[in-house]
Amino acid sequence: TLPKGETPVFPLALSEAGTGWARVGITKDAGDDPDVTHGALIVVTVSASVGGVVFRAGDGVGMVTKAGLPIAVGEPAVNPVPRQMMTDVVPEVAKTFGQSPDVTIEISIPGGQDLALKTWNPRLGIAGGLSILGTTGVVRPFSCAAWIASIHRGIDVARANGLAHVAGCTGATSEKSVQALYGLPDHAMLDMGDFAGGMLKYLVKHPLARVTIGGGIGKITKLAQGAVDLHSGRSQVDFNRLAKLAGDDRVATANTALEAYQIAGPPLAQAVADAALAQVGKRFGQAGMLFDIVIIDRAGAIIARTNG
Repeated sequence: TLPKGETPVFPLALSEAGTGWARVGITKDAGDDPDVTHGALIVVTVSASVGGVVFRAGDGVGMVTKAGLPIAVGEPAVNPVPRQMMTDVVPEVAKTFGQSPDVTIEISIPGGQDLALKTWNPRLGIAGGLSILGTTGVVRPFSCAAWIASIHRGIDVARANGLAHVAGCTGATSEKSVQALYGLPDHAMLDMGDFAGGMLKYLVKHPLARVTIGGGIGKITKLAQGAVDLHSGRSQVDFNRLAKLAGDDRVATANTALEAYQIAGPPLAQAVADAALAQVGKRFGQAGMLFDIVIIDRAGAIIARTNG
């Protein structure tokens, strides 16, 4: 069951079983999303174990070697939401079959080590393969052009319905937090993703009274440094610049913006929010819109915001 309650069915590309273990695989379909794992075989082997649910990185799945990621150093690079999805189903299935809910879950992606070289994983300290990511369990199959067009349509709808305040967020977690913060209706929430520029350029030509931009500290740091395409493949955090903004030389050695925040604390998040607001105002303020920035942590708590 996915986080929003969907229960999808996938054709199996692989199905094997033996005494105390079972293995299945599916072929990932990323639609037209530019995902290097499109067409890859994703294999999971479940075996009897002790001590609850244990995750193991198989062939092609990386291990975390640096701090600053949501998974601890020394753990398989399987993010918290996928872990929780798998962990939740184990007791249910175990009860159905009268078995103990103690299993090892090994995930492998044949060829994943080579695919990972086409990602930022090595720079992030994920060694030996790919990451198992996700917050919703659903890939939105939009090309860049189609995604930006959908943002434009969202702005059109907001204007047509007389909304004065809209919000563009980088992901589902920040969207939920910003929507709750301001009590905004669903049609005020623009599915911005990484395309801050695509949203803001259209808003200059089709302005509203107020625009909130929400996201995690990594994406908003890129915005603060002048990037408007926030995708990891097309913009990167400059940690030397971030260290100057923080007034803390230790930040220059950080592996991720999250680690920088862990080093420098809340003042850094606020400085990033203020710098992002300044960038947005300088580049897109000619239409007279009021902008504000909201930065959230991975749990959705607000760690910094501006007043517009």
